[in-house]
Amino acid sequence: MDGKTGFTDEQVRHYGDELYNALITRTTVAPLLAREPLITIDDAYRIQQRMVARRLEAGEHIVGKKIGVTSKAVQDMIGVTRPDFGQLTSGMAFVEGQEVSLACLIQPKAEAEVAFVLKHDLNGPGITATDVIRATDYVVACFEIVDSRITDWKIKIQDTVADNASCGVYLLGKAKKKPTDLDLNLAGMVLERNGDLFSTAAGAAVQGGPVNAVVWLANTLGALGIPFKAGEVILSGSQSSLIPVVAGDHMRCTVGGLGSCDIRFV
Repeated sequence: MDGKTGFTDEQVRHYGDELYNALITRTTVAPLLAREPLITIDDAYRIQQRMVARRLEAGEHIVGKKIGVTSKAVQDMIGVTRPDFGQLTSGMAFVEGQEVSLACLIQPKAEAEVAFVLKHDLNGPGITATDVIRATDYVVACFEIVDSRITDWKIKIQDTVADNASCGVYLLGKAKKKPTDLDLNLAGMVLERNGDLFSTAAGAAVQGGPVNAVVWLANTLGALGIPFKAGEVILSGSQSSLIPVVAGDHMRCTVGGLGSCDIRFV
């Protein structure tokens, strides 16, 4: 964020409310950038804050943060060279063993990654990799199911940012490890879909490593006055390509030295 914003408070409320209504009615809206060519990334983050505030007013609470747009392929698709971020709410959280109903989503796509669960607060800027490791209680393999309220996923960076970084739901695996028990940068990830190999990757594919991604996020949000809190879940960024999902799909991601995470869709 660079402080460049031209939207009025009324515009922010309008688009934030529009995206929230799309979320709860399982509908989509036209790309914001197509309707508002002058929208900036800072405008989009203000809209995101309004959308999230509506979720909190409805009874949810913040349980973590996510980094998005970490892969070069996705960055090229939406025309950016840096990641974005979103906030995780209690209504998004699943744990391994729970089935994920597609009835609560619109146009979901799965991605596999590593999640950090914190035992201490982190207040950026100035956070280092060592700080992140010390503040982490454990890491787990996980799935994030991204979902867009923008019609046909026709997004640019302003659209996905405003839409809370295209957050859908996430599911944490049960196998836990201390971040010092494995090399997250070198650990390979194998992703299977319905029993077939879909992709392989290593942690270094995400911002040079999952810890580095969390460092970036902690410092970026810290500069905005948004701390990481003990107990929060931090999604470090996808190590797989986006996979459209349908009811009946079963996926498993396995991270070397960490364990696996299974997800089933109904």
